[in-house]
Amino acid sequence: MVWRNAAAGLSLCAGLSLVVGAPAFAPLLAQAHTDQGRQKPIKARMIPDHFLPDPSIPPNWSIPVDPLGFSPPGPLYLGARNTLASLDFIGEDKLLFTFRVPGLLHRDPSGNSSDERQIRAVVLDLPQGSVEAETVWTLHDRTRYLWMLNDGHFLLRDGKNLEVGDESLQLKPFLQFPGPLLSLSLDPAQQYIVTNSHEPPKSSAKPAEISSSNANVPDSNASMPSSGDLGDTDSDASTDTVVRILRRDSGNVILVSRTRSVVDLPINSDGYIEELRGEGWNWDLKLSYFGGGAKTLGSVDSRCDPTEDFLSQNEFLVTTCASDGSEALLAMTTSGRSLWADQTPSIAIWPLITMAPDGLRVARETLGVTHAVNTYAPLDTDDIKGQWVTVYNAATGDLALETPASPALDSGGNVAISPSGRRVAVLNAGAIQVFELPAPPSLPAPTGK
Repeated sequence: MVWRNAAAGLSLCAGLSLVVGAPAFAPLLAQAHTDQGRQKPIKARMIPDHFLPDPSIPPNWSIPVDPLGFSPPGPLYLGARNTLASLDFIGEDKLLFTFRVPGLLHRDPSGNSSDERQIRAVVLDLPQGSVEAETVWTLHDRTRYLWMLNDGHFLLRDGKNLEVGDESLQLKPFLQFPGPLLSLSLDPAQQYIVTNSHEPPKSSAKPAEISSSNANVPDSNASMPSSGDLGDTDSDASTDTVVRILRRDSGNVILVSRTRSVVDLPINSDGYIEELRGEGWNWDLKLSYFGGGAKTLGSVDSRCDPTEDFLSQNEFLVTTCASDGSEALLAMTTSGRSLWADQTPSIAIWPLITMAPDGLRVARETLGVTHAVNTYAPLDTDDIKGQWVTVYNAATGDLALETPASPALDSGGNVAISPSGRRVAVLNAGAIQVFELPAPPSLPAPTGK
């Protein structure tokens, strides 16, 4: 089904006015309309196809990581998308840095290698970089394990268990799922948690586990996409992927759906964004409310499934791609207003987004490679030139910082933005480099629901 908002006159699918020298790109947007009247076209800036060897501004502080026990992972890990580190601010003046401790492969009693690994965690005081707390966790998989919360706590995942920690690195049990937790995300206000977990069909939860049923849903009009709307990747016949939206304060499930694959569900405190395929390469975006109903946000042209990331309650980023492999960013509001656009060349791949807790700044990191990656030109580790970070002001799209990140970590965990958006920390050149930036501009005021 194609969703349109003719009454609002919202159309984002004509041509972009590109900067001179930018490559041909699929049309992304032109005239956008809001309830306030006609909106001027915006221009997409092109990030160059060569990257700075050094940060665009010098760091204010550098904390060497070798004394902390960090060892750069070898090139063997590039392309495996294993999570090997995490870097987060705890308030403005502390950093939580965690990383894999190198060691021998662990083997289970049958002699097979297991995913057990040791993760070292240190809390660092700024600007001195002194260690205030430290510990070692034993975890049992290789994907993302830590999510920072805005109140100084963090979530730590190990298998099907989710714990809550604080700056003293003390952990308390929080949630347990009937099967391995595959992914986790939060809305910008962190009122809700979205999870994907791998569970037996129609499993019955144990007393300490999250239920697979919808029994805790308080809103009779609440709905989620059916499994047929969420992808057609086959899963193991003996298990399902279960998508849940839970209240963070209570752990109560408000929405649940069984699907055939992991679902990336961008949410704010009102609902979640869905893409509906239109004609050709056109995609319509809609915001589906938790309490029922939906509204159309706009449409984009993309040769791949577009992805969305909420930066704040009312602003989100859309990432689209063209036939040559290049990508474009479009910043939009939930009222349908387009704020700014940017493009990245086809030799910048695997983008990752990190945002400030207040949504005023956003960092996008990509791997720089020697050629566009496609079916006929696959990626080899020798093709990776490095990793680069671009920090934007979310309100305007202006660049606040550009810097390399090393070692290249293709699953991220090497960039953090402080709660005020004025400090950015990047793991680079054997140190955690901390940059002091001017105060970011305010986000535009919302223009209606």
